[in-house]
Amino acid sequence: MSVDPSPRRYTLFEDAQGLILASAQAALGIHLLRAAGLVTGGTAGTALILSYATGLNFSALFFGLNIPFFALAFRARGPVFCAKSLVTVSFVSILAEALKPVLVLQTIHPAAAALLFGVSAGVGLLGLFRHSGTLGGVSIVALIVQDRYGWRAGHVQLAHDLILFAIASLILPLDRIGWSLLGAVVLNFVIAFNHRRDWYIVS
Repeated sequence: MSVDPSPRRYTLFEDAQGLILASAQAALGIHLLRAAGLVTGGTAGTALILSYATGLNFSALFFGLNIPFFALAFRARGPVFCAKSLVTVSFVSILAEALKPVLVLQTIHPAAAALLFGVSAGVGLLGLFRHSGTLGGVSIVALIVQDRYGWRAGHVQLAHDLILFAIASLILPLDRIGWSLLGAVVLNFVIAFNHRRDWYIVS
């Protein structure tokens, strides 16, 4: 029996539910991270650091930081990619804020927060990748640089995150930086071992 090699496309409903569920996973991971006073990479990490340093709302910072990148996404990768990035960033911003009053964590060990963040956000990012979504910001720039100059998106993201963690070390205690790095390692482990385009027959 032969297998049809032609690519299949998600329906609008399939894309929508996939992006919503993946955004919920990512928002949960960020909520756990924030409860323990930890950081991560990417635009979410930048928003967390600014939130800790200024006391401003994380969700507002996260959405605001991403606004300039939506124009980049539209110009470089088209309206569909831009729309999905906008939807995903909006969902994560809203859900991260909505979790605050309904999932109140009085205390959580930073090790538990780091591990659970890595798993939850990693699974969320896998879902976003499968539905061509991103968490905006640095991810969008990394993809554009990869498209135009051939630099691997992962390397661009890594360079940004190394700078971000160096800045975070000036604001947060070193033990929090260590636990944050554990969360980043777990997240990348989840993605590295589970994200392979040849496993997916749906695009």
